Amino acid sequence: MSTKVRVRFAPSPTGPLHIGGVRTALFNYLFAKKNNGEFILRIEDTDQNRYVEGAEQYIIDALNWCNIPFDEGPGKEGKFGPYRQSERKPLYEEYVKILLEKGKAYYAFDSSESLDTHRKEHEEQGKTFIYNWHNRLKLDNSLSLMPEEVTKRIANGDAYVIRFLTAPDEKIALNDIIRGNMTIDSNVLDDKVLYKSDGMPTYHLANIVDDHLMEITHVIRGEEWLPSLALHQQLYEAFGWQAPEFAHLPLIMKPVGKGKLSKRDGEKLGFPVFPLNWNESVGYKEEGYFSETVVNFLALLGWNPGTEQEIFSLQELTNLFSLERVNKSGARFDPDKTKWYNQQYLQQKTDAELAELYLPILQEKGIEAPISKIEKVVSLIKERAVFVADFWELSDYMFVSPNSYDEKASKKQWKEDTSSIMSEVHDVLASVAEFSSEKTEQIVKKWIEDKELSFGKVMPPLRLIIVGEMKGPHLFDILEFIGKEESLQRIKTAINQLK
Repeated sequence: MSTKVRVRFAPSPTGPLHIGGVRTALFNYLFAKKNNGEFILRIEDTDQNRYVEGAEQYIIDALNWCNIPFDEGPGKEGKFGPYRQSERKPLYEEYVKILLEKGKAYYAFDSSESLDTHRKEHEEQGKTFIYNWHNRLKLDNSLSLMPEEVTKRIANGDAYVIRFLTAPDEKIALNDIIRGNMTIDSNVLDDKVLYKSDGMPTYHLANIVDDHLMEITHVIRGEEWLPSLALHQQLYEAFGWQAPEFAHLPLIMKPVGKGKLSKRDGEKLGFPVFPLNWNESVGYKEEGYFSETVVNFLALLGWNPGTEQEIFSLQELTNLFSLERVNKSGARFDPDKTKWYNQQYLQQKTDAELAELYLPILQEKGIEAPISKIEKVVSLIKERAVFVADFWELSDYMFVSPNSYDEKASKKQWKEDTSSIMSEVHDVLASVAEFSSEKTEQIVKKWIEDKELSFGKVMPPLRLIIVGEMKGPHLFDILEFIGKEESLQRIKTAINQLK
C-alpha cells in the first residue's frame, strides 16, 4: 500500500454526473490536496449495457469546470493505467482465478428462471431468498456438482457466474472514518456475483482489484455503498491484501421532506441537479451559476468547518477539510441558499470581470457600448443581481429609452400637475452646465426647495420617466450615465405620452 495519499473518484458512464457525484469528487479532491496526495479518475464501465455515449467526456468536463481536475485518469495516463475498467478486462480474469484456487469463490450455473422461481417460493412463505451458506449446496453450482461435471459444463459453454464464498458464523469488524466501528454477522450476507460468463467482472471484484493495483489509500464514496463494505472487506482478506481506509459520505436530501435528491426534484422545483447541460436538462453553468458557487455550496452539504464562516475559496476549503468533520446524517439541499451563494460570488467580482460577462448579452441585444461604460453600469446595478443574466432587466433603460411606462406606477405618480412640474424640471436640467450626478442632484434639490414642492411630487415621476418603472439605482447616477441630451429627450417623450 502506498504511503502517499491516493484517492479515486470512480463514476459509471451511464449518464450525466449528478451533483451528488460532483460532491463525492470534490471531497476526494479536497482530501487528496490537503494531504499532498493524488486524485484519480477511474471510469467504471463494466456494465456495457448501461453505457451512454458522451457520459465519460461529460464527467471530465464537469470536473474541469468545477476546477477540481484529476491528476491521473483517461487522457492523463499515469503508471497505474489504463483507467477505464473495460480496458482492464484480462486483469480481472487473473484475479478471479486466484479466488477460485483459494476456495474463496465458486462457479454457479443457476439460470435466471430458476432463481426467479426460488425467489417467488420464498416470497409466498413471507421470506427473502438469499443465495448463501444455508442453500448453496441445494443449488446448481460447483459446490453441489462433481468436479468433472463442472469441467464438462464450462467446456460446453454453459452460462455461469462466479460467486464469492461467504464464510458462515463470522463477525466481520468494519471501520469507517465517518461512522466509526461496526460489526456485521456473515450469516446475513449473500454470495455476491463477482464475475459473469461474458468475461466482465461485477463492480465488487473490479473495484477491489483496481483499488489495490492503483494503490488507493482511502476510499471516499457515497453512503449507498455502505452495505457493500462487508463484502469488500472480506475480498481484501481473501486476497491477503491490506484494505484502504473507508469513508461513506451522507446522502444529499430533497429540499422538502425525506429522501435522496433526484432529477425529478429539480424539474419540479425549478433548479439544476447537474453541473452542465445534458440533453434537455439545464446545468448550473448554463443557468448562470459560477463554478466557485457550486464548489462552495457542495462542500457545506454534509461537512462543516466548525465555524460560522460560509464563503470559502477552493484553497481555504482544501486547508480546512477533514473527513472527521463530515456528518453521518443526510444534508438537506436548499435551492435558495445556492442562489445566495451565487449572489455573494457575484458581488466579489470586479466591475471589469462582470462587464466582460455582460458584454455578450448586450451584443446579442444589438447594443454596442465601450467597456468603460458597461463597467459603470455594472457598478450601479450589481448589488441587486443574483446572476449576470439579471443585468439586462436591471439596466435595460441605461442603453435603451423606455417605450412604455409601468401602468400601476403611472396611475400612482402622474397627477394633474405632474406634466407642468416635469416641464419645469426639463428646463432646470437644460440649464445645468456640468451634467454630473452630484451637480444635477444639488441643482434639482435646491429648485424643489425654492418652489416649496415635496420630493414625492418630483422624484418618483422623474424616475418613471427616465426608467419606465420604479426601479434602478440612484436617479442622478442614471441621469449622468445617459447624458443631458438623452435625459431631456426622455422627459419630453414621457410628457407627451402620459399627460
